[in-house]
Amino acid sequence: MASTSGLSLLEGVGRQYDYWLTVYKRTWRGSIVSSFVAPLFTVVAMGVVLGGFIEGDPAELEGATSYLAFIVPGLVAAHAMQTAVGETTYPVMGAIKWHKTYFAQIATPLAPVHVVGGHLAFVLARLLTSCGVFMLVLVPFGVFATWWGPFLALAAQLLVGMAFAALVFGFSARLHSDEGFGVLFRLGIFPLFLFSGAFFPVDNLGPVGSVLARATPLWHGVSLSRMFCVDEIDWSTAAVNVAVLTALLVAGWFWAVRGLTRRLVT
Repeated sequence: MASTSGLSLLEGVGRQYDYWLTVYKRTWRGSIVSSFVAPLFTVVAMGVVLGGFIEGDPAELEGATSYLAFIVPGLVAAHAMQTAVGETTYPVMGAIKWHKTYFAQIATPLAPVHVVGGHLAFVLARLLTSCGVFMLVLVPFGVFATWWGPFLALAAQLLVGMAFAALVFGFSARLHSDEGFGVLFRLGIFPLFLFSGAFFPVDNLGPVGSVLARATPLWHGVSLSRMFCVDEIDWSTAAVNVAVLTALLVAGWFWAVRGLTRRLVT
């Protein structure tokens, strides 16, 4: 979707990204627990403590030699989803409805496409830092089967996070009340977190449940992240995972730009 403001997309996104970076420099301390500490405690509790009671059978754990190696890649992918959703729900609504930052921004040469691009670029940076540190800290646990797997797994986590970020941005841009976020979290994000293969193989959900789980965006991210971490890669499945997430990201981009344009301009 082209800009009519005279600024290129890259230039406009760069100006907008600088705003979000400045805001984060002043508020980053509030995200330390949710972004880094809490996920690590979850991994230790679920993967190390609980995992000690679960037999590490690769045939049952999608190639993972331990429950820790099985659960960690899925949890980081789910963490990417949660981080992306957190950055594109209330922050988007606040910029439209409460402090009206977006209106001030489009009063400059910036257009809605720049606003969306800058915000999503900031979300990408947040995903890179939170998931990257998460993966780095996990190195001593012996989770990764190869030296290159974690890098591809991180790319998968960024992809699934950005797919959710774009889609949820479009959803948030159309809301007039934050009550819709309650529906999103209760009926969308929380069930995805529990039933998209992060904690147990989706085959355990039965024939119908497993098919439904595999149709969710998060499952595709969990699948990619786990395959690359444990080095049990089915390239045809990986190609489908990437294609689905890329299609959702592209669709979410247009959904977000159109929604914000209608909200701010028309």
